[in-house]
Amino acid sequence: MTACLRRLRDTYRRVRLGTRLALGLGVLSLAVFAVVGTALTTYMHDYLERQLGDQLKLIQAVQAKDAAAHGTVRRKPYYGWYTAVYDVSDDAVTLRRPSDVPEDTRALADLARAMAHSDTELTRTARIDGEGTYRLRGCEVEPGVVLVSAAPVEDIEETVGQLITVQVVVFALALLALVVFGRRMLRRGLKPLSDMAHTAHGIASHDLTESAARLPLRADGRDGGLEVAELRTAFNTMLEHIDDSLAVRAEAELRLRRFVADASHELRTPLMSVRGYADLFQYAAANEPAERDRHLARLRAEAARMGVLLDDLLLLARLDAAEVEAPLRTADTDLGELVQQAADAFRASRPGHPLAVTARSAPLLLRLDPQRIRQVLDNLLTNAAVHTPAGTRVSVTVSVAAGSALVRVTDAGPGIPAEDRERVFDRFYRVDKARSRDRGGSGLGLAVARSLVRAHGGDIELSDAPGATVFTVRLPLEAHPRAVVPQGRRPAP
Repeated sequence: MTACLRRLRDTYRRVRLGTRLALGLGVLSLAVFAVVGTALTTYMHDYLERQLGDQLKLIQAVQAKDAAAHGTVRRKPYYGWYTAVYDVSDDAVTLRRPSDVPEDTRALADLARAMAHSDTELTRTARIDGEGTYRLRGCEVEPGVVLVSAAPVEDIEETVGQLITVQVVVFALALLALVVFGRRMLRRGLKPLSDMAHTAHGIASHDLTESAARLPLRADGRDGGLEVAELRTAFNTMLEHIDDSLAVRAEAELRLRRFVADASHELRTPLMSVRGYADLFQYAAANEPAERDRHLARLRAEAARMGVLLDDLLLLARLDAAEVEAPLRTADTDLGELVQQAADAFRASRPGHPLAVTARSAPLLLRLDPQRIRQVLDNLLTNAAVHTPAGTRVSVTVSVAAGSALVRVTDAGPGIPAEDRERVFDRFYRVDKARSRDRGGSGLGLAVARSLVRAHGGDIELSDAPGATVFTVRLPLEAHPRAVVPQGRRPAP
């Protein structure tokens, strides 16, 4: 028995939701029909019995007068009904003749005998052999004389039986129609869920390993009601989120491949130079002192250039790592003084570019890493000098606006082409593709500058117009959480 129930339960679990709901609706309807049918049948049975009792009482009122006047009942009752008049003395019961009675009169005599000891009319249901079940009612005509009437209850039973038959047929047809049409309605109502399941299967079969993978599938439709609409909206929102995540991943992978390719290309050049000059030492060129010193100087220059490139890459990697504290040594620093120091160094190294500095007279103290912000300023000034012809004016302005300290580095050069403005902060990106690496650098200066400023909680903006290029460094006046060095931990330079 337990195994059978377990198999039925497992089979039910494998049935689709629409079929489950239809079966549940059928079982619930069957229970409702059973309760309604039972109540209706019981009420109808009791009603017919009360009606038969009232009919017996009415007929006996007429028959009692007839029996009192003539000694017996001369008025014939309905067909199949019986009437008897008994003389009752002590326990003796005598039937008066002529009487319309069945062959088996025991039930009628028993009721007459009981009436001799009762002050009210008696009613009972009894079985008469050869006739069936009858409803008996007795009343006293006069002292010692009892009138007993019997009415068949077969008509009531037949009526109740027919009512039950009609109910069973009607309820069965109604149940069948309810299950069939209910199943269709449920299938139509659950179709949006089936469509979403089909969409989910399509997503599962979609190849998400491609770098530019997208999910063109969506759950469409308007049917299903408010709940299904909410589910559809949540489902499509989830797909949009997956699409955005895949797009971000694809872009990150593309940037990573481009970064690795550019880094490999940038590192290969100094490495090839080092390898070439090292090979020269193996041959005759290394035997002459002047030639050897020149080669050693080139080796040191290429090694230093490669070291700077590796330092920039390491710094960018540390700034990109969200789980690692930003490598900053913060201190209260006067931003105006820091700009003056960067300007003095620029004038000494770039005498061909006149530089003007406009700063506040009062100190502008900020909580920042002076070495890293100085690196940002040097990168911006060097970028202005490298990408403009000699004699181009460069200016630096320090100001405060909207709760931030602003440092604007402006040059009067030819400007940046429109197609390059969005990528000037990308790593290894050069506006002038033909510029040599000795003059144009590795393409990491602006990327490092933006990463360092963002580590301080600020940002760099580029506003370019004909005849002027402006880089604006925005730093918060208050300390930024990433700029705080934890106690007992010294960040790497």
